[in-house]
Amino acid sequence: MTSPASTGERDALLQEARNLRVNKRVHDALTVLARLQALYPRFSRLYQERGHCHVLLQDVPAAIAALQDAVSLNPTLPACWDMLEQLYRMLGDTAQAAKAAQNLSMLRQLPPEIVVANSLFADGDLAPAEDVLRDYLRKDGQNVGALRLLARICKDREAPGDAEALLEEAIELTPDYHEARLDYAIVLLQQQKHLQARQQAECLLRYDPGNREYLKQYGAACVGLGDHEPVIDLYAGLLEGSLAASPDYGVAWFGLANLKTYRFTDDEIARMRAAEAHPDTQDMDRIYLCFALGKAFEDRGEYASSWHYYEHGNAARHLSSRFRPEVAETCVDRLKQTFTAEFLADRSGWGVDDPAPIFVLGLPRSGSTLLEQILASHSLVEGTQELTEISRYAREICGSDPDCNLPLNPQAMQRLTAGDARALGQRFLAETRTYRRLGRPFFIDKMPNNFWHIGLIHLILPRSTIIDIRREPMACGFSNFKQLFGTNNQEFAYEIDDFARYYRAYLDLMRHWDTVLPGRVLRVQYEDLVEDLEGSVKRMLDHCGLSFDPACLAFHRTKRSVRTPSSEQVRQPLGREGLTQWQNYTPWLAPLREALGDALTGYRN
Repeated sequence: MTSPASTGERDALLQEARNLRVNKRVHDALTVLARLQALYPRFSRLYQERGHCHVLLQDVPAAIAALQDAVSLNPTLPACWDMLEQLYRMLGDTAQAAKAAQNLSMLRQLPPEIVVANSLFADGDLAPAEDVLRDYLRKDGQNVGALRLLARICKDREAPGDAEALLEEAIELTPDYHEARLDYAIVLLQQQKHLQARQQAECLLRYDPGNREYLKQYGAACVGLGDHEPVIDLYAGLLEGSLAASPDYGVAWFGLANLKTYRFTDDEIARMRAAEAHPDTQDMDRIYLCFALGKAFEDRGEYASSWHYYEHGNAARHLSSRFRPEVAETCVDRLKQTFTAEFLADRSGWGVDDPAPIFVLGLPRSGSTLLEQILASHSLVEGTQELTEISRYAREICGSDPDCNLPLNPQAMQRLTAGDARALGQRFLAETRTYRRLGRPFFIDKMPNNFWHIGLIHLILPRSTIIDIRREPMACGFSNFKQLFGTNNQEFAYEIDDFARYYRAYLDLMRHWDTVLPGRVLRVQYEDLVEDLEGSVKRMLDHCGLSFDPACLAFHRTKRSVRTPSSEQVRQPLGREGLTQWQNYTPWLAPLREALGDALTGYRN
């Protein structure tokens, strides 16, 4: 998504180049376009303008190259296809000319508004593209192409619920619109609606059983539901085919590294290094490769090489991160101002009187998967996964910051009535029933980010259990730094100062919850789990109102689906590696220590 400020700068530079070209100062125009490319390399219209410049200079090969760059980024540029057709005919390349003419003809058959909106969307101009489409749909509300494009815009601006509704409408109007159905499955998965997503993938696979994209969505939905057996062979085939066809396919290499137990051979490391260094490797593939190589060298004890790749991977991923630490710090202040002791006391007794949910929360990579595995080994407790329902309710009530997805206006909580709170509690229990497959009386939601929403959880589920799993900040920081998270999750983790400020904001907010809801949240230190497992387990079970179950001490023997990066660690007996692993990287972690400041000594308070 392009911000309004950057759009203004970008468009001003483009206009400057156009003015220079019109005034026959073509070389000056090309200089401006080079500056524009350095700032906005994926802006299609700069390449179109470059094509115009090279036409004036009568440099046909350079003009064609520029115009091809433009349409590869944005296929909905009629002027580019028109020029390409003419240029290819000048060269006598009738096949390429015919292809350009066909693309131009296709665009001319579409409503102009759809072409304009597609072009804006391709350049990241989501807001104007959405305005054009909504105006058009008021005239032609059943145009499924417009509905699909609007849904893609909604998805990119972090409004998956809106995207879901639009895509549902599109496939109701045109059930054979497979592209829209695939988008629908992806949006459902994004919202962790795994059962519905699998149903859509199954529809697509009945049409095309070997389609890799359809198989990927089916596999992801099955994993989300905990049904691993149907997809083991499926994933093995997808992975093997991916690496055979594309040695630089970073996500496949990262998938192997993320198994944690996989050990790369010398040949595999050489192939990854070559792919990472190749100039044509795509940015995201390079990031995946860096994290995979960081893990490969860490496993070999080659920590300097490991840090090199972790550092490069994080730096590259940070470039696309929208996280801003001041947003998190402001959100803490607003939550503290809203959820005062008086506010909560006035709402005592609200919500649903059901003790079933156990919320395990904290920072990522702090031990939440381990804690969940321990509790889920109890005969009365079921582990589910990182559920998104609570954060979705918070967004519905408060809105969310477009960059950090944090509550934008926590004061909106003051408008909730007792009836609203009860309805939300009932809704949570109903919507999470899909994930409770064993019928046990207690179940775990281990979404770490729920620490932002403890006030809301308390209002709607006052008898739920809340456990904060906390890890020593250096160990937690390094563990986050070495982990590449999915999609836009945990974007604070890719830069040391961002992580340190986020960790401090977390401590600040948790101290507030302890003050206004004394005793409501049980704090468990990861280090205490390692040093005194039995004592920690008894303390947790007591807080949950559960009797001691020896199976919790043998958690690594519990057979259940685990769907986080720690899945393999929790299948091993508890060791001390997690306490000291970060120390292998001490020579490079001084900036983290400095940025954490007094959190290094105050994190237990």
